[in-house]
Amino acid sequence: MYFWDLVYYIDITLFILVSLTVLYMGIFALASLFSTHSNTPSSRQQNRFIVLIPAYRNGLGTEKTVQAVLGQSYPQRLFDVTVISVELGEMSNFRLAQQPVTLLTPNFKKSSRAKALQIAINNLPQFKIYDIVVILDPGSIVEADFLAKMNDAYEAAGTKAIQAHRLSQNRDTAPARLSAVFEEINNSIFRRGHTAIGLSAASTGSAMAFDFNWFKENIMTAKTSWDDKELEILLTRQHIYVDYFDDILVFDEKNRSAEDFNRQHRRWTLSQIHTVIHNLHYLPGAILMRNYDLIDKILQWMLIPRMILMAIIIVVGAIMPFIYFSLAIKWWALFAIVMFIFALATPNYLVDDKWNRTFFLLPVVFISSILSKTPFGKPLKKYVNKKL
Repeated sequence: MYFWDLVYYIDITLFILVSLTVLYMGIFALASLFSTHSNTPSSRQQNRFIVLIPAYRNGLGTEKTVQAVLGQSYPQRLFDVTVISVELGEMSNFRLAQQPVTLLTPNFKKSSRAKALQIAINNLPQFKIYDIVVILDPGSIVEADFLAKMNDAYEAAGTKAIQAHRLSQNRDTAPARLSAVFEEINNSIFRRGHTAIGLSAASTGSAMAFDFNWFKENIMTAKTSWDDKELEILLTRQHIYVDYFDDILVFDEKNRSAEDFNRQHRRWTLSQIHTVIHNLHYLPGAILMRNYDLIDKILQWMLIPRMILMAIIIVVGAIMPFIYFSLAIKWWALFAIVMFIFALATPNYLVDDKWNRTFFLLPVVFISSILSKTPFGKPLKKYVNKKL
């Protein structure tokens, strides 16, 4: 009797935790359908930009990003580009040095993006005055009117932080498709859905524009490898609204292999746990001060990551019928609800004949991460990495 009681309590506890995450996603997925951003009016004011590209071991991607930024229709006298090269290699540095950009090659004992950005800010010419700083990841491709749209958005938003619309360049493998779909689901739920009801959009730390003076002061306080989360909590604590513009596109190259996909998601999960632990003590004060953005942000970081969420639902839903059949029904229903939410939050261009199969691969991707150092890991990786 004790065994069945234990199974029941574990099942119901896990189900409640998963359901809370699903409920949160469902609310904002529905809200994303009512996003109110219309066409951004053109601004007469032309701000001066500094574009920072912190690059780490991605020479070819960095060169593509630099070429895309230098090809802007925005007046060239109004923007500068700084590349912070960390272990890119001599040939990549040589090619970048031929471009009209500032190339910094710091030598860190322990590198981090925060250190790279801090060095970039400290090495800007004192005689130049900037209004806006833009952060781009190496490998990101922007359209020719990217800075012009950023300028219009910055003036229209009237805030100190703007998040652009990140989406995928490639969907040629199962992990790449998962990354592409998750990116757009995040855009719908954590950005478009949030701004639709007046809450700040989640920031990614890349494809973002900040007020230069604010960024210059606050990036210097970043001390961890997760500077994007540190800046995000500073924005919410300072009551600075993060706006999201769906029409400012930044194309990122997604991981093609299961190993890279898992590595990136492990990093995101660790950063989420780290951020919750170090910022949970702000929650009581945020409630008392009615800082709804900060309350939402902390609750958001407490959610179960979507990759783990889907793995839990599919694995438990498959195992439970062999333990106690009636307990499995609610997991099947929850799976249907989650798929509906994901379908609601996924743009039409990503919903094709491979969409459902991509999600069913999640448990395999998750398990391959766990078994990566065992004899079972290699065949699982081959299965996930193949083109479908």
